[in-house]
Amino acid sequence: MNERDRNRDRPSDIKVRRILVADLPAHLKDVRDVYQAVFSAEPWNEDEAAAERYVRRLDTDKERDGFTVAVAEDHSGVVGFAVAWTTPAVFPTTRSYTRVESIVGAARTQAWLCGAREVDELAVHPGVRGSGVGRALLAAVTDDAPAGRCWLLTSAHVDLAVRFYERAGWHRLGTDASGTTVFLSPHHPAFDASSAPR
Repeated sequence: MNERDRNRDRPSDIKVRRILVADLPAHLKDVRDVYQAVFSAEPWNEDEAAAERYVRRLDTDKERDGFTVAVAEDHSGVVGFAVAWTTPAVFPTTRSYTRVESIVGAARTQAWLCGAREVDELAVHPGVRGSGVGRALLAAVTDDAPAGRCWLLTSAHVDLAVRFYERAGWHRLGTDASGTTVFLSPHHPAFDASSAPR
């Protein structure tokens, strides 16, 4: 059992905090290690090169409007991280954005997602899952979003992730044939008290 696996029994030793963009470089090796530990497993099966690409992508992503990053740390280093930013007013067409727009619809995408806080990545080392770290990281990058407007996407093929977001009160908007699933945050104004889309 490695150091991070032992920490699952001591979640109070884990501290979650936002970090400044200027402090990100000091955490990149640990972020890379957590990314690899999470995404090398089923169903992603990503290799070491994918973790390296992710860390390089962060160097570009940190220039996005509203870039926000939080880390969960214990005495062994980073055991989880979350990254978010503000979705541009003109909805992007790169990466998975076109799938998101086809799920949500063009008008709702503009109204609900553009200008909202977009959670790009949330990763928790397998050794500390179930300790509340994921929820704390998610809160750290979304709690101050204007009007509670946040969204994210995940894969319907990752039941653990889907159940996590549902238990955290996020609202599933839809899933396409590829499994791309879009969620809105618990307090997103698109939902009223009955949790039904307006």
